[in-house]
Amino acid sequence: MIADLIKANRSCRRFYEEQPIDLETLETLVNLGRLSASGANLQPLKYILTCRPALNAEIFGCLGWAAYLKDWPGPEPGERPAAYIVILGDRNISKEFGVDHGIAAQSILLGARDMGLAGCMLGSINRKDLRSLLNIPTHLKILLVLAIGKPKEEIVLEDVGADGNIRYWRDDQGVHHVPKRSLSEIIVVSHAT
Repeated sequence: MIADLIKANRSCRRFYEEQPIDLETLETLVNLGRLSASGANLQPLKYILTCRPALNAEIFGCLGWAAYLKDWPGPEPGERPAAYIVILGDRNISKEFGVDHGIAAQSILLGARDMGLAGCMLGSINRKDLRSLLNIPTHLKILLVLAIGKPKEEIVLEDVGADGNIRYWRDDQGVHHVPKRSLSEIIVVSHAT
């Protein structure tokens, strides 16, 4: 059921790094992005795929991992992603990318969950260093990086408390808690016939 898949598709930040992901799997996931909706059907997105551990280690240094977890610099060695997908916008096709990269990223991450994998959509990127590292031409805008791997953490959804705090947090057992606003809070108006 789609609701179960969406609930399972959380931002996973710890992985079994030693469990490899092959290029064919990454291509299968990117194909889900390719098949997704695109504004005016321009299809301006391009992708860089890597499942090479040495390159992944360098990409890791270009990323910010969890802004709300102030005392956590990101996954430790052995808990880092086995693969990355860099989503780029081709300025030769379009100057603006709207929400295309968000749609594609969600499709890719839902596909990953369906395969028993997990991922994290990262927007906190040192774009200058990543561009240099991957030799990305200037006409390609770095939009997002998706970290992909076999999940090594438990993530639970819970209702936002009375204090209204929406910050995710980790408990003493390392369980990652994600508060979600209630449906009644987010629906402003409902009209019925």
